[in-house]
Amino acid sequence: MTRFERLCEIVARLRAPGGCPWDREQTNSSLAPALLEEAYETTAAIRAYDDSNLREELGDLLLLVTMHAQIAEEAGRFAIDDVAAGAIEKLVRRHPHVFGENKLGDSGAVLKQWEAIKREEKKMAGDHYLAGIPAVFPALMRAQKAQSKAARVNFDWSETRDVTAKIEEEFEETKAALASGNEAAIADEIGDLLFAVTNLARKCKLDAETVLQAGTDKFIKRFNQMEDRLRAAGKQLRDVSLADLDEQWTAIKAERDHQSLHG
Repeated sequence: MTRFERLCEIVARLRAPGGCPWDREQTNSSLAPALLEEAYETTAAIRAYDDSNLREELGDLLLLVTMHAQIAEEAGRFAIDDVAAGAIEKLVRRHPHVFGENKLGDSGAVLKQWEAIKREEKKMAGDHYLAGIPAVFPALMRAQKAQSKAARVNFDWSETRDVTAKIEEEFEETKAALASGNEAAIADEIGDLLFAVTNLARKCKLDAETVLQAGTDKFIKRFNQMEDRLRAAGKQLRDVSLADLDEQWTAIKAERDHQSLHG
């Protein structure tokens, strides 16, 4: 018996009469949030280059996949073997340049072929081109996915400077909306501005979600340093003026920039 077969056996036992009450109560719907949570935790392990944690988080993901399939099998819908069979068939079908004679020269051509095959599979010929992008995606991911798909049919800026010009345009429109005091207009323009900045990340071949996470991490690290310095001086955040906080922040940033320059 392989370890994967043993895992499936254990999950079935947990779900069986006399098994774990909590596991027996679960449904595909109740486990959906856990699936998202584990996917995020797996991503965090990847970004931290933490192989030990990555192995553990991948195991948690695999457990949830197995659990979802077990729940479906009990209802007579499908089994884990059907999941694996579907994945195998899809991989072979969507890679004719590997398993067939249709040779392609670069990853861009591969993505266009993949998209065409996917639309044919799902009988999406009459649907809107972007209809398949899930609304439940995180906002940055959904924006970048829409932009990437549009680019595959040549709806894209030709140069990075075109994107930065669009950002400047959206920023001016945002400032105008702020001046108007119209809340709906402000929200609309900020949304356009965020969308344009996301497009810049894509154009620079960066993942917007990853870039923003790194920016947030940097902010938190510097904020923690500022708080530590205040504590060392016998002060607390709530007791310090904005001017003092800004002075501390500027000093920390200058030190980090100096270290980066001479590190």
